[in-house]
Amino acid sequence: MTIEKRIRNSIAFLYGEGNVEWIYGRIQASIDSFLRNPRLKTPRRGSLSEKDAILITYADSFRSPERSPLETLNLFIQEQLGQAVSAVHILPFYPYSSDDGFSVVDYRQVNPEVGEWENVTSIGRHHRLMFDMVINHISRKSAWFQAYLRDEAPYRDYFITAQEAWDLSHVVRPRTLPLLSEVNTSSGPRKVWTTFSDDQIDLNFANPLVLMEGIDLMLFYVQKGAEFLRLDAIAYLWKEPGTSCIHLPQTHAVIKLMRAVLDQAAPDVFLITETNVPHQENISYFGDYLVETGRTDEAQLVYQFPLATLTLHAFRTGNARILSAWAASLDNQSLFFNFIASHDGIGIMPAKGILTEQEIQALVDQTLRHGGKVSYKSNPDGSRSPYELNITLYDLLNDPARPNPQLDSDRFIASQVLMLSLRGVPGIYFHSLFGSSNCLACLEATGEARSINRQKFDYPALAAQLENPQSRPAQVLRRYLRLLALRGQEPAFHPSGAQEVWDADPEVFALFRQSPDRSQTIFCLVNVTTHPKQLRLKHSSHSLLREPVWLDLISNQTHTPMDDCLEIHLAPYQCCWLKAVSR
Repeated sequence: MTIEKRIRNSIAFLYGEGNVEWIYGRIQASIDSFLRNPRLKTPRRGSLSEKDAILITYADSFRSPERSPLETLNLFIQEQLGQAVSAVHILPFYPYSSDDGFSVVDYRQVNPEVGEWENVTSIGRHHRLMFDMVINHISRKSAWFQAYLRDEAPYRDYFITAQEAWDLSHVVRPRTLPLLSEVNTSSGPRKVWTTFSDDQIDLNFANPLVLMEGIDLMLFYVQKGAEFLRLDAIAYLWKEPGTSCIHLPQTHAVIKLMRAVLDQAAPDVFLITETNVPHQENISYFGDYLVETGRTDEAQLVYQFPLATLTLHAFRTGNARILSAWAASLDNQSLFFNFIASHDGIGIMPAKGILTEQEIQALVDQTLRHGGKVSYKSNPDGSRSPYELNITLYDLLNDPARPNPQLDSDRFIASQVLMLSLRGVPGIYFHSLFGSSNCLACLEATGEARSINRQKFDYPALAAQLENPQSRPAQVLRRYLRLLALRGQEPAFHPSGAQEVWDADPEVFALFRQSPDRSQTIFCLVNVTTHPKQLRLKHSSHSLLREPVWLDLISNQTHTPMDDCLEIHLAPYQCCWLKAVSR
């Protein structure tokens, strides 16, 4: 199927055959204008490799008195990380009114409090960039919504004005806040759709003009250097009274259309969907397989939401069996964005159907014991359920009231090795580089549960800490950077390389990674317990074990099989990346 046909099909499905020609003409004009931009002559990197790892950070995560936050972020990356990460996901750096950037006032401007566009593109000179497309909603302080309040065309139809007759009883809610918010317009009071808060007004994609605004914005971000576009909260994009208003076919059609536009205008740019939902719903955003291209027609990358919860369950129980079984069920075609910590909390919903309610409650209880908070969502029957755990990853894994520095550090690093071992592209939240603890002062200052995991750093003070080899931030960062350096040298860790999980022992997460051409194999082992493990692995138990000598890249120790058996001793939380080498 041609790209033109894909675009036309999506338009027809969304808006009817009678609207195809004019909408297609508008979209094609946007593509043509984009392609005439002389800045696009700079080649993009396109493909992914084992060297790719993406830093997740706010624009103002690092502050210094002499520089803007974006300049300070760039300084931090150059001084502390270098090429250890290949890309930087700068969380929304646009002017905003709430939700730490996710209530956007102006999509096309850089928040003057953090810097300017030149600061963003400067980071992009050495690293790939990921931008957020926060197109499910926009700030009530935006020019668009202010025009809606004045009942001005075309903005009076950019938002969803609720009708009394609508049946909204089936709408899936990610929050406990009201779904509709009352506003006063020049034509009288109205109720508008607000999925996340009364400051985040949902956009009306049933209006094709809103779709075209989204297409133009997407191409604008690509012009500004974005090589990854994160579709924030995309599952809720299309609203249809009487339905759940999540994962609707129209939402998938919008993503297919966006992907087709990129395939024509900027085929090396990656779409990545952020959908904090159960696994089977999550992977639906890869879309359908296209025989003509050998690729799927929606997102190239999908956030791997179950990974965090299942990893935490494995370390809490000292048993990796559920994690291993889930990982073994993943195919070797889908490409995931792997993460176990982010600016948001740790999602509970993706574990539904994998962990029992009792196992999920145990993680909730551990979060509360370790000083964290729990956010809830509303259910159609009026009840509420845990939605996410608000706590730093380090403090969820390790009890702040009973610190054991060496064991705690080993446990935390083991969780990161597990993530780095998996097929896909790793996403590293900036706090994971330092093993950060809960920011109770941040929580007290904002009253928002998510603030506990969003502390900002004074960069000169942090740099001084990092110069002290005995400090926890310095130790964690040193170990992390070494892991990234090792990983980036091994083709077996290519994002598209094969992955085979092996249930060698319930207390050890084990998998084989192979390079796309199958020329290299790395055997990954993670002890998820507080006690030593002795593994005796017979050559006959797996064909990939039949190698003469194995070198552990992490410890630099060699292991030679004896009597058709490979013996591996793992200390508590020890990890191995075993690579077959010649004698």
